[in-house]
Amino acid sequence: MDAEKKSMGFIKVVKNKAYFKRFQVKFKRRRQAKTDYYARKRLIIQDKNKYKTPKYRFVVRFSNRDITCQVFSADMTHDVCFLAAYAHELPRYGVKVGLTNYAAAYCTGLLLARRVNKKLGLEQYNGPKQIDGALYEVEADPGGKAPFKALLDVGLRRTTTGAKVFGALKGASDGGLDIPHNDRRFPGTKKEAEDFKADPETHKKYIFGGTVAQYMKTLSEDDEEAYKRQFSRYIAAGINADGLEAMYKAAHAAIRKDPNIKRGPKELGSFGVRTKQVPKEGYPTKQWQQQKLSKKQKAGRIRQKISILLK
Repeated sequence: MDAEKKSMGFIKVVKNKAYFKRFQVKFKRRRQAKTDYYARKRLIIQDKNKYKTPKYRFVVRFSNRDITCQVFSADMTHDVCFLAAYAHELPRYGVKVGLTNYAAAYCTGLLLARRVNKKLGLEQYNGPKQIDGALYEVEADPGGKAPFKALLDVGLRRTTTGAKVFGALKGASDGGLDIPHNDRRFPGTKKEAEDFKADPETHKKYIFGGTVAQYMKTLSEDDEEAYKRQFSRYIAAGINADGLEAMYKAAHAAIRKDPNIKRGPKELGSFGVRTKQVPKEGYPTKQWQQQKLSKKQKAGRIRQKISILLK
């Protein structure tokens, strides 16, 4: 044992007191594995000779019941949202059900693109005349304004072939936004030898809800009860497999006609909380930004509450 100790050299302590004194904690979102700052830096950092010309990001996020598409730019201390579009707005354009599928993602991206171009006066960038699922890249008008350019921000989503995030990308591109991309990850694309071959027909089928219609037909033939259970909202809305393509075509036309349709008075919103407030007996209704009460009024309110409690 003594011989073994003698043969061992000195072991340097790497994590000593000096190390811990200089240890710097990583950013919170890095510790939570929510933000890749290496990628984020390359998405937002602009050239120094382009003063106050931010890079814009086309941000796509999915939840269980909604799709969110936003255009963001980075400020010195925070991100700034330029415009946004949500899938829960699609019922205003005729899409009442299936608000989280590929076709709905396309409609949401198209809606945001048309809003951006209308706000900036870039309505000459209308996208392709006919939606055929093929790759479309916006070409700049040499005699006019350049198209609005944004970079795709997918967040934590996996960029697999046929992912819904590329449906939103395709919708925004067809709507007239300049988003650098190719057709490698669109639905139907297959690898042949050392290259990738796109399939516009398959992609078109996804854009117009063809995959959903096909499943509806198959399920209705195989199991009627399962079909009624799974597509109950479609049945209640009077939508069948044969009417899906026409519904999405009408929605695309409505979005292009007016991308800023306001919410109706009877529309409850995504959380269904727009109901009439019913105050408790004896208590005044709550009003936001109300005028300050005088000392006499405050004392009167306190006496009123005490009298209610004593009852």
